[in-house]
This record gives sequence, structure tokens and C-alpha cells, in this order.
Amino acid sequence: MLPALTLLLAAPAAAQPLRLVLPTRNAAIYYNEPAFYQYTDRNFRGQRSQPWEGGQYGYVRSLKDTPEGVVYTRFHEGLDIKPLFTDDDGEPLDTVRTVDAGRVVYVNRTARRSNYGKYIVVEHLWDGSPFYTLYAHLAEAYVYEGQRLRRGERIGRMGYTGEGITKRRAHVHFEINMLLNDEFDVWFAREKPRADNPHGIYNGMNLAGIDAAALYLSLRRNPTLTITEFLSRQEPYFEVTLPLRRPLDLLYRYPWLSPQGYLAEAPSYAVSFTQSGLPVRVRPSFKRVAEPTVTWAAGPEYSYALGTSHLQGRSRFDAALSRGGDQYMALLSHPTAAARAGIRPPQPRQALERMEPQPPVVLGAPAAAPIFALRAYRSGAGLIGGDVKPPKPRGAGRLRVW
Repeated sequence: MLPALTLLLAAPAAAQPLRLVLPTRNAAIYYNEPAFYQYTDRNFRGQRSQPWEGGQYGYVRSLKDTPEGVVYTRFHEGLDIKPLFTDDDGEPLDTVRTVDAGRVVYVNRTARRSNYGKYIVVEHLWDGSPFYTLYAHLAEAYVYEGQRLRRGERIGRMGYTGEGITKRRAHVHFEINMLLNDEFDVWFAREKPRADNPHGIYNGMNLAGIDAAALYLSLRRNPTLTITEFLSRQEPYFEVTLPLRRPLDLLYRYPWLSPQGYLAEAPSYAVSFTQSGLPVRVRPSFKRVAEPTVTWAAGPEYSYALGTSHLQGRSRFDAALSRGGDQYMALLSHPTAAARAGIRPPQPRQALERMEPQPPVVLGAPAAAPIFALRAYRSGAGLIGGDVKPPKPRGAGRLRVW
């Protein structure tokens, strides 16, 4: 079993600037966003529309009237990129390419097995850590698992496979992800014994997506940016303290998440998440908890129950974890082979020790966003864009502390 841990325990490489290309020849993200994002079909209050904003990353779908105003209640995990080329019948012709050198780790060639339709996952080693790009709704996949790829190498053709996609909305759904747990299959079988998982650890529930559009735009402004620098600047909005029994599997792949490193004597971890559910900070904690516990959250703009329906479930403005939240934390906490063998995660690089841990929460500090939903369940409300203005925040300007 130990040879399989070799890559996980390798010493972190020096941070290197990212050199990414876009997944297709469509580069309008830099100068004309409506020409880049594929629209979604919307029917709200009896009015039909096709907003291009629905193709963005974030809370951009499923409008709902609430006492606090109109809000989006569905999180979109990636970027929906529209085609540049079609034939006379409207079939998309755009080639999809890998954004950087890497290795193909998964190809789903059977469209009906996933909402993603036919999709490809490519693993990249950035700053010594594995990241995973996902390319979905493909018409064809040109690569095979284990294949090594060069930056910009073609991997498939754009299509419209998967749930709810038609020819007129053909696009490639693109994500950049971190892997949550290397033994997702074991967790899935325990938590969902009646469900089928044909995709192994490359199931979308095990891939936590970062804001790919923000990353590309940041690289445009700063070509020397590294992935760890980008992620260290992501604003955390929510923290959960987890009982510490063994090291988090995340720390074997992403040791820089915890600048302080792993402390066996600490009784818990405090994990901070972005609005999408992406873990961006892990710190040893000396707070003793018997179960995963919300320790702070940004003051809500509207109902926690609505904004994070699979994370909280007690009342509209109670941020306590629901069953869905407990399941997500169980996935993060599930010990893998290295942890069970008593192997410590690698220590973070000295170069990354300048990353600030989550600052202490001060009552009266401004809250920039509501508490967020779990990535795995693709629901929630928060980032308001397009033709809907954000409601006046309820409780804004204060942080809820538990």
C-alpha cells in the first residue's frame, strides 16, 4: 500500500507562475463576456429570457422571491463557453484543448452516466499539488486515461451531451478543481449505499471548483501569479471546527492550506471555506468539539436555510450544519491510507509561510457576503448578478459567531 503514497508525500516543488491557455479558441472572456458565456433559459414570474450571466461561475441561476428580495438559489460550478464554429445544421465544431500540460485521469464516454454528459478530467501538478481540470458536455473525447498531454493539445470536440443541454445551447462546461478526498468511493458507499458511482474519485461531488474566470483575469493582469498565491487571496466566509482524529487527507495534497503545518497535539482543525464550499484555510485548533461545529460565518443577506439549503436546516437564520453539511464534513474528515498508517502530511514550504491564517472574528466587522452552500449539492444563494440587484442585507455589517 505504501508505494501508492509516494506522489502524495513528495516534497513540495517551488512555486511557478501558471501558463494557461483557454479551453477553446473563444477568448472573449477578456473583452466581451456575452460572446464568451453560453446563455441559460430562464422563466421567472412568467417571463422568459436567455441571460448570458447564467453561464458564469457563482450564484447565477434559479431566481426566487424572498422577503429580502430576489435572489439566485443555485450555484454554477464552472464556465459555460459558447462555440465559435458550427456547421449548416448547427452542430458545434469547436475543438476543446487542455489548458496546461498534464495527464488524463478520467474519461466518461457514456453520456447518460452523468449530468456532465461525456467528460474528461486532466490532472496538473501546480506548485507541487495536483489540480484537476474538467471538460464536460463533449460530443467526442479524443484521449484515453493515462495519456500525457502538452499544453493546448486537443482532447475532444464541443457538444451538448448531458442533462438539460440542447444543440442551440451547445457549450463546453469547464472547471478547475481541487480533489477533496482520495477515498471518495469508500465515503460514498457508506453515505449513499443505494446510489451508483461509476466515476470513482472523479465524481463531481469530490471536486471542489475554484473561480476559473477570476483566475484567468488575474493572470492577465499579473502573468507571474502562482496558483497558491491566487488561492491564498480568496476570502473565507465560513469556518467549521472538526474533531482531530487523524490528519485531513487534503493536507497530503495541499500542505500549503495550513501554514502552521500539522500538529498532532491539537484536538481539532478549523477549516475555512469560500462561498462555493472550497476549503482555503486549515489551521490547528485547541477548541475541543465532539462533532463538526460551525464556529463563525458571515452575517446573512437572507435566509441561511435558503442560501445554504443543504448546509443548514434548523431555521431561516440558523447556520448550524444540516445532514448535508455533516456529510460534507465527513467526506473531508475521512482518513485515507496515509493517515491510517500514521504518516504525517508534508510541512508547508517556507515560501508560503507568509500566508495569513484566518484572522479572529470581531463583532461589528463588515460582512461581505452571506454564508454559502456546499459545492457538492449545487444549491444556495449569494452572488447577485445579471439583471437582479442584491437585496438590502439583513444583519450585514456583523459576523455571526458561535
